[in-house]
Amino acid sequence: MEKVVVTVELSENNYSAYLEDLPGCVSTGKTFDELKSNIREAVDFHLAGMREDGDDIPEQFTKKYQFVFRFDPQSLLQRYNGIFTNFALERITGINQRQLQRYASGVSRPRRPQAEKIEKALHKLGKELLIVEL
Repeated sequence: MEKVVVTVELSENNYSAYLEDLPGCVSTGKTFDELKSNIREAVDFHLAGMREDGDDIPEQFTKKYQFVFRFDPQSLLQRYNGIFTNFALERITGINQRQLQRYASGVSRPRRPQAEKIEKALHKLGKELLIVEL
């Protein structure tokens, strides 16, 4: 199955998303769940218009595909603010709280290795949680 990257950004009022592989296809939503639904509709609508106009469809959209939602670090940290404290994130990432706050507020952006640390730590936590039964 093809993976299609959807870039997600968080503003004060909503989420927005776009696909680099499908220029001009954008969507918004008040919640992340609403955004996911809206971007699926936007892609379907965009592809239908391309077919109708006789435009070439990017190859990944001619096969079965799934969306992968890519957040910039600032938007990701803002989204989960209140769910993960900076103290908790420091424990699982090894990045100090002050630096995490700088990333969340947009004062600075993590270098690629730091962003990968955050991503790997969250994926590891997610895998651990998936095997838990109560």
